[in-house]
Amino acid sequence: MPLIDEKIYSIFKRGSKTYFYSTLFFPKKVRRDVFILYSFLRKADDYVDRVPQDIDGFYGFVERYRRAYSGEITGDVVVDSFVELSRRKKFEDDWTEAFLRSMEMDLSVSSYSTMSDLDEYLLGSSEVVGLFMASIMGLDTDSYPYARYLGRAMQYVNFIRDIAEDIELGRLYFPLDELERFGLESLDPHEIRGREDNFRSFLRAQIDIYREWQRTAEKGYSYIPYRYLVPIKTAADMYMWTSRIIERDPMIVYSRKVKPSRGRVVSGAVFNIFRLMGSIRVSRGP
Repeated sequence: MPLIDEKIYSIFKRGSKTYFYSTLFFPKKVRRDVFILYSFLRKADDYVDRVPQDIDGFYGFVERYRRAYSGEITGDVVVDSFVELSRRKKFEDDWTEAFLRSMEMDLSVSSYSTMSDLDEYLLGSSEVVGLFMASIMGLDTDSYPYARYLGRAMQYVNFIRDIAEDIELGRLYFPLDELERFGLESLDPHEIRGREDNFRSFLRAQIDIYREWQRTAEKGYSYIPYRYLVPIKTAADMYMWTSRIIERDPMIVYSRKVKPSRGRVVSGAVFNIFRLMGSIRVSRGP
């Protein structure tokens, strides 16, 4: 089993505490593939989330992907490793294209009128991540609809948690008709002033949407082997924890980024090891 490239390792570790420490609980053969996947996704995302956005960098990244896809070794370890992974795990080409299209939308789309308008962005930015992961784990294709919901649910918590950050980037991911439903025109802190109760009701309604999607996603847990379910469920649990903290005080999103600590992620994984093991024993009987 080849070692994880240092660059890929550092991109993942720097990018997401929740995913990084959850992923450490995958078996080695899966862990390396998740590292490669995440570093590809993160690198593309970093170009469009930078201030100012690195537009040339993003399109250069896309161009390297296309060259690698056509069979060229580009020398970009992140891109070359992802293309090798996508061939080995038989990723559908449409998944990667949808992901790159959503990243490109971050360069030009600043808001969405309805949830239907947001659907294309959610597909490429999150649902395909669930599909990539399901493919890496070798899950039955019947699990794919639930994998998409898990990606979508986690992404919606990111939107909720990152409101202040996205405002600075000039983006609003929540559908405008959702804001109108609560008497809000934007989520800019100046707009919220004097309408804090409207904002609290709005954000709790978005958390309800997330939890409905999460409940649907969990119907797919039965397709996931125990050793793979531990890190998947741990990451999902951390997102649920984040939603609970924000639900208690929605205004917190303007003062700090709510994220679980490394200790919470690791202890959550250890807890899931024993809890899921117990569930298996109960289901199998004495």
